[in-house]
Amino acid sequence: MSGPLYEETTNMTDPQNSTPSNQPPAYQAPAYASAPPASPAAGSGPIPGRTMGIVAFVLSFFAQLIGLILGIIALVQSRKAGHKNGFALAAIIISVVLGIVGIIVGIVVFSLFMNASTDIYQQYLDNCSTGGSGYIEYMGEQIPCEQVDQGQLD
Repeated sequence: MSGPLYEETTNMTDPQNSTPSNQPPAYQAPAYASAPPASPAAGSGPIPGRTMGIVAFVLSFFAQLIGLILGIIALVQSRKAGHKNGFALAAIIISVVLGIVGIIVGIVVFSLFMNASTDIYQQYLDNCSTGGSGYIEYMGEQIPCEQVDQGQLD
């Protein structure tokens, strides 16, 4: 087998042969783009004020004044470092809203209590003096004037 077919096949597999062959080039891996650089926030450490913002957020539900103060401090620290702090902002908003609601509820409860105590005092003056019925009505019950401690009404 010394014909041209034999020579052609030996040329294709013989690494010593430097003559070009009719073989396609070997497979090469496609070139991929390099990875993007790491963001500076990933390795730059903790964000200033972030932990305090979370603490302020939790406290804003229970102790509004403390939550408000810590939220403002955390927000200022984060802004100075050039970061956003959603927890601190939420703590400020929640503290203010719940504080206002608490003040309104306090005023309403105080006024209801004052009206009730004024009403009992007025009943005492009207009914326990000479010529009165001798009873005070409190929460649907009639209480004799003798059982009422006068020192608590003054």
